Amino acid sequence: MTNDKFEVLKTIISSRRSVGWAKMNGKIIPDETVNQLLSLAHWAPTHGRTEPWKFFVYGGEALKQFGKDHGDLYWDHTAEDKRQEATRDKLMHNVDLASHLVIAVMKRGENVKIPQVEEVAAASAAIQNILLGANALGIASFWSSGGMTHTHALKEYLKLGHDDIIMGLIFLGYTDESAKDGVRNSVIAEKVKWL
Repeated sequence: MTNDKFEVLKTIISSRRSVGWAKMNGKIIPDETVNQLLSLAHWAPTHGRTEPWKFFVYGGEALKQFGKDHGDLYWDHTAEDKRQEATRDKLMHNVDLASHLVIAVMKRGENVKIPQVEEVAAASAAIQNILLGANALGIASFWSSGGMTHTHALKEYLKLGHDDIIMGLIFLGYTDESAKDGVRNSVIAEKVKWL
């Protein structure tokens, strides 16, 4: 059984694709539109209404500054024999063609009865809402966990608590490339057991 709403939602979900920051074109998304996407995130399911998501949004000059800071964090917190100038340069400039960057965080609340895994799941659902909303509006998005995402250095930079978790960097922008067809490595029947 389907209806028009289901078909629209199915199309939005099944046509969503990651578009790497290098394939974005530099066109700017209005801040109000980014706010609309973040409002969708706020409707994610959350156990006990803890709403464990927090978003740091960078655009304009702040975005360029974050790129520089990200490269510097990598350089300053990577062993001298491991760090590479090319990686630093990539981190400094991977924001150049994006309109906005959203750093998504699972902000751990004080209710210790709620397992951490459930808070991570809620924050992930909030991120998915952003990605689906972006797709519905024709906005390119890329959820990245690269660079310094999972390091103490970036947590310190953002002044996060010990139990907070950076869920990823969400690049938002526009692209001139056509969406690719979706690929799954299996069929859903292989992942479902009816009892």
